[in-house]
Amino acid sequence: MPGMRVHELAKEFDMTSKELLDRLAEMKIPAKSHASILQDAYVQKVRKNLEPEIKQRAGKLEGEEAQKLADEQAKEAERKAEEKAKANAPVTKVSLEDLFSQIQAGEMKNLNIIVKADVQGSVEAVKASLEKLSNDEVRVRVIHGGVGAINESDVMLASTSQAIIVGFNVRPDNAARDSAARAHVDMRMYRVIYDAINEIESAMKGMLAPKFREALLGHAEVRQTYKVSGVGTVAGCYVQDGKLQRKDCQVRLVRDGIVIHEGVLASLQRFKDSVKEVAAGYECGLSIEKFNDIKEGDIVEAFTMEEIPQ
Repeated sequence: MPGMRVHELAKEFDMTSKELLDRLAEMKIPAKSHASILQDAYVQKVRKNLEPEIKQRAGKLEGEEAQKLADEQAKEAERKAEEKAKANAPVTKVSLEDLFSQIQAGEMKNLNIIVKADVQGSVEAVKASLEKLSNDEVRVRVIHGGVGAINESDVMLASTSQAIIVGFNVRPDNAARDSAARAHVDMRMYRVIYDAINEIESAMKGMLAPKFREALLGHAEVRQTYKVSGVGTVAGCYVQDGKLQRKDCQVRLVRDGIVIHEGVLASLQRFKDSVKEVAAGYECGLSIEKFNDIKEGDIVEAFTMEEIPQ
């Protein structure tokens, strides 16, 4: 039978089968156990790779050959140490707030962006508009574009490629929102293409100075809808997380990850009573000012705009 079993070759080199199996794995030679048969070509490859090391171990290598092997081993150890240090090094995440400072420090040559939108036409329009913002200092690259809600895969791609996510008329799902918070991925949501272009261009010039930021309050699922004379559509909802509040509360209606409408609450009720707020785990009735196209399964996302201290 051609070839040799692993345990036979290990005996030749005065090694245990486990030691040899570990070395075979490093050389990407397939072998599952001590009884695995290695083809002649693999046997020759193993001998060529291991004989100098075995000889050195036995004190049979001297002079220049021993020094050469020692140098190679030192270089390999140094390479592995560098890879480990690089893997453990803290990664600086990209955000619009610190974009200009990174450009000025020479840390930013490419601004990677992931675009998600409600329709393919919007993806292409946003992509073309953003890539035109490239200048001599930084190149704007849209590395991925897609239709639909922002998902966890988008966040993972943004994290590994040091990208920001631009959403146009879409929202992140719950898994993506949690993942982005853990990975410190910057997600920006827009309803108007010009707003996206203006904000990113301002960030690249160091002129980004937002006075307000969005503070998410909570989400509610529409379970049932009613037509009420003189009022319009009233949605019977279940608050999934956070809360809904009547005062200074803005809402966006999300259907299958796509933003259908943004507006303000016209009413918020528990049974027949108007209330100031409804917490997670409770049902409520609500209506949206001057908007009636509410359907079962829609998600009502409530938020307020907070002033950022200057």
